[in-house]
Amino acid sequence: MVPAAAVLGPVGFWCALCLADSALKSSPSLKVWYEEFLTKFGISIAPFHIRWQSTFFNRFFLKLGRWKPQFLHLWFNLGMGFGVVFMFISIVLLTKTLSQTLAQMSADSPAAENQRILQVVVPGVNLPTSQLVYFFSVILLSGIIHEMGHGVAAVREQVRFNGFGVFIFVVYPGAFVDLYTNHLQLISPVQQLRIFCAGVWHNFVLALMALLVLYLLPLFLFPLYYTGIGPLVTEVAENSPALGPRGLFTGDLIKHVENCSVYSVEDWHKCIEEISLKPQTGYCVSEANLQYLSSVSRAYKRLDGTTECCNNNSLVDICFSYPGNLQMPQHVCLPARKAIESSRVCQRNEDCKKEFVRSLCAKPSVENQTRLIRIKHSSPMDMLFIGHPVHLQYTVSLTNYMPRFGFLHLDIPGVIETFCKYLLSLSGALAVINAVPCFALDGQWMLNSFLEATLSSLIVEKSHRDLIGFFILLFGSALLASNVVLGLWMVTAR
Repeated sequence: MVPAAAVLGPVGFWCALCLADSALKSSPSLKVWYEEFLTKFGISIAPFHIRWQSTFFNRFFLKLGRWKPQFLHLWFNLGMGFGVVFMFISIVLLTKTLSQTLAQMSADSPAAENQRILQVVVPGVNLPTSQLVYFFSVILLSGIIHEMGHGVAAVREQVRFNGFGVFIFVVYPGAFVDLYTNHLQLISPVQQLRIFCAGVWHNFVLALMALLVLYLLPLFLFPLYYTGIGPLVTEVAENSPALGPRGLFTGDLIKHVENCSVYSVEDWHKCIEEISLKPQTGYCVSEANLQYLSSVSRAYKRLDGTTECCNNNSLVDICFSYPGNLQMPQHVCLPARKAIESSRVCQRNEDCKKEFVRSLCAKPSVENQTRLIRIKHSSPMDMLFIGHPVHLQYTVSLTNYMPRFGFLHLDIPGVIETFCKYLLSLSGALAVINAVPCFALDGQWMLNSFLEATLSSLIVEKSHRDLIGFFILLFGSALLASNVVLGLWMVTAR
């Protein structure tokens, strides 16, 4: 379900803004001043939409459009070829995404959600509030680079450039360029195609640049940070089960998760995912310790069918099960840290035969999906975590980078990585969405120019070409709308 704050906050803001705008425009004493103010600064306000436009950047766009004409000609020709091909690829991607969404809805499989090519992102719902700064800044940057492509290509094709601006629609920021429509209609379809494809092309190049930075980041940061020693803890969330006097702290070096060696952040996630998919790990506990440490308590079944044999008020004791006589499971309540400290991991009694004393494989009897996990880190005392592995995975932030100098912060490489990941995904997604032949998107104008450039000699009647374009646009619009509506339903209603 959608959190109330995610809806009421934006709605309340826009209602207050529109009421203030209406009040000022209807005020006899302030109306003239207010309208002059809006006109002077290029501001326009509408329900759930505010935008600002200026001619301040016109000279900048003119200089870019006249810089190295041969290079720009080659650059935008590459963009035109890419845009045309990507227009058809985007239809394939959206069709694949729609089939994946329908399969997930029918199978009701949570695992399928991460397998979708494209996903609808709703801030505050499936996007953590801690990531909103990355999300909105990347959306704005991607929009600016997209519109710069249109603007520079238009200047190069001798189309008059009227201005540049930014806007906010509901909560999403964006950018736009104002081009002289009559000039656009006078140039050839190929020239139009260069202009209309430039935005998608620039988004694609921006995503490639983000991917390159991610790949070469260790090299770029080598003078300031070094890698290869293992992941360092940069933050432990306030509500994390890993927080506490014997938990994880900022700067801790993670070495092992159970018997899984951890050399990088990727290893950390891989080890936790493997643990969540496998049965609970057992520990070799000597028979003497089983008798010495155990406390007497009555065992009973939980609602999920697992067995509990410890006092519910205990913060240190955990119920363990081990094979007794005739391999019948026996249950015993043990202090977890004393029982498994320095113990070998196991799955059955045969794994404990290498111990010097007779030992049994005791497994924590925990609820389904819950795991007892032992983590070795830079502290001499292991951290014991009990809970769902996902909570550990997403409430502990790690980095592969160790600062070479004390004044450098641990978070800097992580911020760069996260920003580049958002840039890669969101700029790439904007390229896909804008390339779709859909009404009111770049794909509409790309398709129209493409049909005029390729079919004008085959289909003489323009009305026939327009009809073909209309049906393609209708299909693309329906395909995009289906993905958005079902994607929103998957995110908010389930």
